[in-house]
Amino acid sequence: MITIIQRVTTAKVTVNNQAIGQIDTGIMALVAVEKEDTQKEAERLLERILNYRIFADDNDRMNLSLRDINGGLLLIPQFTLAADTRTGNRPGFTSGASPEKSRQLFDYLQQHATITYPTVQFGQFGADMQVALINNGPVTFTLRT
Repeated sequence: MITIIQRVTTAKVTVNNQAIGQIDTGIMALVAVEKEDTQKEAERLLERILNYRIFADDNDRMNLSLRDINGGLLLIPQFTLAADTRTGNRPGFTSGASPEKSRQLFDYLQQHATITYPTVQFGQFGADMQVALINNGPVTFTLRT
């Protein structure tokens, strides 16, 4: 699995002009499923997101995790992250999982996140989503499992 995580002061996802997920200080994560991914990768990805130290401590060093600050988590499915962009002028999606597998693993990630972390919101798989955020820093990282 691959994710882009962004440290945010606020983030919101809307579908059909209706907010379906919103957080204040925390992490907004765009998530893609690749062909070989399993539930094990989804669990590992969530643990990495929750424990990745990207928030400032008292010495203004990135030394605190989302768990440490009790921040919000907004998980957004985004298949385009799995695109192969190394050549040409059009992305290829051969490394991405099928829509069915991607939906199953994102659903699993959603269920696991709800059990594991108290402040989590989600985008909607397959929907035309509008995502708004204020990236704090800006701080953005790519994580892979």
